[in-house]
Amino acid sequence: MHVKVYLAGPEVFLPNAVEIQREKAALARAAGFTPLVPGDLEIPPAATKHERGLAIYAVDEGMMMACDMIIANLTPFRGISADVGTVFELGFMCGRGKHAYAYTNTSRSYYERILNDHYMGEAALRADGRMAGPDGISIEDFDMADNLMLDGGVLRRDGTLVQREVPEAARLTDLEAFKECLAIAARQHLG
Repeated sequence: MHVKVYLAGPEVFLPNAVEIQREKAALARAAGFTPLVPGDLEIPPAATKHERGLAIYAVDEGMMMACDMIIANLTPFRGISADVGTVFELGFMCGRGKHAYAYTNTSRSYYERILNDHYMGEAALRADGRMAGPDGISIEDFDMADNLMLDGGVLRRDGTLVQREVPEAARLTDLEAFKECLAIAARQHLG
């Protein structure tokens, strides 16, 4: 039985993207999965940057359509939350009813990151009892790794969201949480 897994994450933007994606794919194969990784396939030539972007999307969507499950890297990227493309891919797969697993290389909750990294600790209770930043916008506080839709999507599909604390310098390259997530998925789907 070949279980195809889509490996989503912001690794495609890193200077060593090819090496990290190859390592993740090798780990997935060693665990018994058939990995499909964005950046693996040849992108058809395009006349403009816009057309190239659409071609990349089409290839990635085709890979997702061919997969049985997703493992998404939800480590905060360029801000306090996961990479927006990875979030889309996770939602796409959840919407298709596929198995979903995720990991993040921070143990700090979404609430902590909003409060401390975005609002720099400046928040107060609103009249309705919700914590809010100085702009009056409430701060999501559900003791989750990221936005409730991400945690919820993974957990409602009997998946797992692994959280580890990794030093900042290795936050986007450390694969220990990925390995843990991969092992859990393998036990549940490969027996």
